Amino acid sequence: MNQLQGKRAFITGSFQGIGLGIAVALAREGVDLVLHGLADQATIDSAVESVKQAGAGKVETYVTDLRDSSATEDLVAKILLNGPVDILCNNAGIQFTAPTAQMPRGKWDDIIGINLSSVFDTMRLLLPQMAERGYGRVINTASVHGLVASVAKAPYVAAKHGVIGITRVTALEYADAGTRESGGVTVNAICPGWVETALIESQIQARVDKFNGDRAAGIADLLSEKQPSKRMSTPDDIGQVALFLCSKSAHNITGAAIPVDGGWTSQ
Repeated sequence: MNQLQGKRAFITGSFQGIGLGIAVALAREGVDLVLHGLADQATIDSAVESVKQAGAGKVETYVTDLRDSSATEDLVAKILLNGPVDILCNNAGIQFTAPTAQMPRGKWDDIIGINLSSVFDTMRLLLPQMAERGYGRVINTASVHGLVASVAKAPYVAAKHGVIGITRVTALEYADAGTRESGGVTVNAICPGWVETALIESQIQARVDKFNGDRAAGIADLLSEKQPSKRMSTPDDIGQVALFLCSKSAHNITGAAIPVDGGWTSQ
């Protein structure tokens, strides 16, 4: 039987990319979905259609700016009016690359606000109600950059290291909530390496241009520097990892930072 049928998941940054991949994976199990992000109506409609076709139960959509903590508090309050949240996936993220000395101060604030502070906000607001019911899953999309660094990504690397840190703290705080039978409350981070999404398209295109428009050659060149498998993951790959973490059999996996990086962080 489907363990997740009737569960409700709130996924930030889920109108495209990894967030949508997670949403589709959960939809296949009949999960009710709360999709969220910043996108135009066409992108939102496409995401809703994707998860409905995959088998989602109820589907709700919200558009808010996660840099505004007051707006996030209002958002969570609205979501909870429609029922409890069993699964929280903090996936929203932005990126901007520049050497530290040239990094615009505003970009630091934006990246820290969306990639890290919003994770704190949603967890502090939703973990207590998970603990009350004895089941909850928090899955934070970190990155290999939560485990290792790269040049020209100071705010992103700082934020993703912070995501892993707060994941571990909250995992400890809620480790004894619930039971094996109820499923317990777990908090984990997934640390993808290269995943083919819009977020890294500019980096891909730079390598494609280097190889005179040969996309396959450009991607292979990009991955050869750090990802030994030389294969990109897909959003669905990440969704399948998230899906397992939501199962009752994962009740004792908590506080983990799980690399999905083709060997990147093993070097």
